[in-house]
Amino acid sequence: MSVDLVVVGAGVVGAASAYFATMAGLRVVVVERGAIAGGTSSAGEGNVLVSDKEAGPELDLARYSQRVWREDLAEHGDLWEFESKGGLVVASSAQGVASLRALAVRQRRAGIEVRDVARDELPDYEPHLAPQLAGGAFYSQDAQVQPMLVAAHLLRLARAGGAQVRTRTEVTGFLRAGDRVTGVRTSSGDVAAGAVLNAAGTWAGGIADLAGVRVPVLPRRGFILVTQPMPTRTIRHKVYAAEYVGDVASSDAALQTSPVVEGTAGGTVLIGASRERVGFDRTVSVAAIGTLAAKAIALFPMLRGVRAIRTYLGFRPYCPDHLPVIGPDPRAPGLWHACGHEGAGIGLSAGTGKLISQALVGRPTDLNLSPFAPDRFPPAEEGTR
Repeated sequence: MSVDLVVVGAGVVGAASAYFATMAGLRVVVVERGAIAGGTSSAGEGNVLVSDKEAGPELDLARYSQRVWREDLAEHGDLWEFESKGGLVVASSAQGVASLRALAVRQRRAGIEVRDVARDELPDYEPHLAPQLAGGAFYSQDAQVQPMLVAAHLLRLARAGGAQVRTRTEVTGFLRAGDRVTGVRTSSGDVAAGAVLNAAGTWAGGIADLAGVRVPVLPRRGFILVTQPMPTRTIRHKVYAAEYVGDVASSDAALQTSPVVEGTAGGTVLIGASRERVGFDRTVSVAAIGTLAAKAIALFPMLRGVRAIRTYLGFRPYCPDHLPVIGPDPRAPGLWHACGHEGAGIGLSAGTGKLISQALVGRPTDLNLSPFAPDRFPPAEEGTR
């Protein structure tokens, strides 16, 4: 068979790309080696954030994605529990507050809505916060979704528009006509296509390798704790410590933990976030989990008496320059990429998918894709691929 686009990966980014490509009139097949949302999309908190990003290309993409979530996808928001809860970033020292204020100035210049929060105003936002905190910043645009529902429903909507979704179908190679990619070889047979989109998340580097190009996406492990259900709205917003912004931007391979705490519609509380580069090691780190719990209690002392009912881990698709890879690959014409979003992939997926669809059909993109170019990385040194 022959289609316009093969999307490799049925996580949130692949699902958004398939949905918008289908809506743009393309014939789409999604191939996924496992289950829908079976990778990183099943192991995150569902962040749709602007608060954790410095001014620059990623924040521009986050702002654009906010528009897509709230306008293009607004009618479907209830399907994936879109909640515009806002984010509260808190600091424990005067120096931390000063850093938050400086970041807010840069973000406001980029169009972000930020409200400085004085120490005595913090209980108005979160009554259960620790009293010794020095101040914070409130971001009304921060939101949350249920990522597995996003992937499932976007693919359902794409199928209703004529797309096909093939799970348990692993890509084993590419069809070529000279240098040009003309489809994929899979464990279930070949699929010819005008374009192939690599949306394989943490495994995107391996898919790129099959095409003979380098996209340095690496796994960055993280853990999340889930508490027993509590009365809803006990924690009203997404709340995190100021050092989280620095951890997101860090390239350190060692374990980093910074508290991120939020309630869900069902009453459970999600507690993150940890980051470490340990390959695909799925060993449960008691040290990481214990540190997360202790830092969450430091933010919300009342959590000391709340039972954690489970923990889970996932791998963020990390790029060395902390920018995703989005767009056509000139090294292998016909191959496109939408990967490397690290921990921001849920929030950035909507904008990424729409931009990819615009470029695929030859329309001017709403955002300049050049900062996300797949060929921006230097060639790998021997032994580092």
